[in-house]
Amino acid sequence: MRPTTRSWLDGLRDHAAEHRIRKPLAEPDPPAARAAERMILASHLATVLAGWGQVLAVRRAHATGMPESDPDPAVVITTSAIGITVAEEQFATGSLPARDLAGRAVAVTELEYRLWCIRHPDGEHLRHVNLWNWVKTSVPRERHAEFARHPLGPDEAYWLHRAGIAGAGTADRRDCHLWKWNGRHAALIKAFVSERV
Repeated sequence: MRPTTRSWLDGLRDHAAEHRIRKPLAEPDPPAARAAERMILASHLATVLAGWGQVLAVRRAHATGMPESDPDPAVVITTSAIGITVAEEQFATGSLPARDLAGRAVAVTELEYRLWCIRHPDGEHLRHVNLWNWVKTSVPRERHAEFARHPLGPDEAYWLHRAGIAGAGTADRRDCHLWKWNGRHAALIKAFVSERV
C-alpha cells in the first residue's frame, strides 16, 4: 500500500471515529431482526473475503494501465452498524484472507464514507476498492409492486440485501437479493433481483 493510500485510509478511520462520537451507531430492534441481518451480512462478507485474492488480481491487472492507481489498495466496506461489527469480527477471527486484510480495510457507514469522499475524493478508485454489504429492512410500500411476483403473507415484510464491489475493474459488481422477514426469521425469496426504481 502506497503512503498516500495509507494516509487516505487512516484519515477515513479517524473521520468515522469522530463521526460516531457525534452520532453513535444504532442497531435495529428486535433482537431477532439483528440476528437475521447479522447472518445475511456475515455469510456474504465471508464469501467475498474468501475470494478476495481473485478480486485483487483483477484490480492489479486493471491498475497496470493506470500508473497512478495503487495496485495494493485500501478496502472500504460500507455497511450498517451490525455489518461493521461483523466485519471487525471477521478481520479479528475469521478466515486467513479476512485477517490478512485487517490492516488495510475499514468498515464504515455509507454516510461516513460519502462525507469523507466529499472532502478527500477518490472517485476513480485509485486508492481504494469499495465493497458494500447492507440490508434495507424497511422497504416502502410504494416499492412493493416491483416484487409482486413474490407476494407477502400476513405480518411479513420485504428486505433487500444490497451488495457489490467498485474499484476492482472487471470484478466490479452490483447485486440485490430479495428476502422476506416474518418477525422471527428471514428467508431468501429471490437472488439477483432487478429493481425498477
